[in-house]
Amino acid sequence: MANSSGCGSGTGSCGCASTAQSADAVKSPVRGIARSAAESLRVAPPVSAPPIATVNGVALHPAGDRPDDESLRQRAHSELLRQEAIRCGLLSSADLATDDGVQSEVASTAIEQLLERELDVPQPDESACLRYFEGHRTRFQNGERVQVRHILFAVTPGVDVTLLRGRAETALLDARCHDDNASDRFESLARELSNCPSGAEGGALGWLTASECAPEFARELFGLADVGVLPRLVHSRFGLHVVEVLARQPGEALSFDTVHGAVSQTLQQQSYIAALRQYLQLLAADAQIAGVEIDRAESALVQ
Repeated sequence: MANSSGCGSGTGSCGCASTAQSADAVKSPVRGIARSAAESLRVAPPVSAPPIATVNGVALHPAGDRPDDESLRQRAHSELLRQEAIRCGLLSSADLATDDGVQSEVASTAIEQLLERELDVPQPDESACLRYFEGHRTRFQNGERVQVRHILFAVTPGVDVTLLRGRAETALLDARCHDDNASDRFESLARELSNCPSGAEGGALGWLTASECAPEFARELFGLADVGVLPRLVHSRFGLHVVEVLARQPGEALSFDTVHGAVSQTLQQQSYIAALRQYLQLLAADAQIAGVEIDRAESALVQ
């Protein structure tokens, strides 16, 4: 019977086996080339764009151009109010929403009318104003000054805010842990990291009064006793700040009668913010919202 492994000589010297191997060897590169060609022609799966955030089906941004979460929440709140103004007959349904977050002038006016009608913002009474004044006397001083330096991490369009906050937190920890007897670590960090021109001067802003600062920045600096690197980041319209108070000069204490109007306005503003937040939560509870997380009232009975 013939040997199925070769020509039957039993020696393998005829080359039948090597010929068969050579044939396989010829075929293998061809298969490899074909495989490589197929792989080179294979189209990568498309990267899916993030979903469009909507309020009752109205888009809050263009496809593929999703703003950061805070901007989306602001747009969602504005759109809730715009739609409610239409429902209440304060704005024509012909007023079309835009996907860039900018309301029309007519819509802005209608929303103001809506809030004036719907929000219940009580006037603070005398006792509430006096309690606030007694608890915040240091905020009501004339001529208070602070000597400050800072490291600014600017929030600019397209910046990864989470990554930026992480860098700012790391710098804050570094600044708070530096040894005063060694080189001035805060100055070095400001020169290296700050996005403010003051970085070239080690972050120095000099002596400031409250009126020379953005309100949200001033709230963290004035009417307090802290000296040194503040224990948390200061948030402002410009970004995130690592702040060091080098010195304070107290101002002249003002009487309650002198600041009564300012105290009343402060308390009324706090009440307005609380009422607006609750109203937006009620609107959100009845809306179909997708792609953005905002607070909602658990019950429509919330007052």
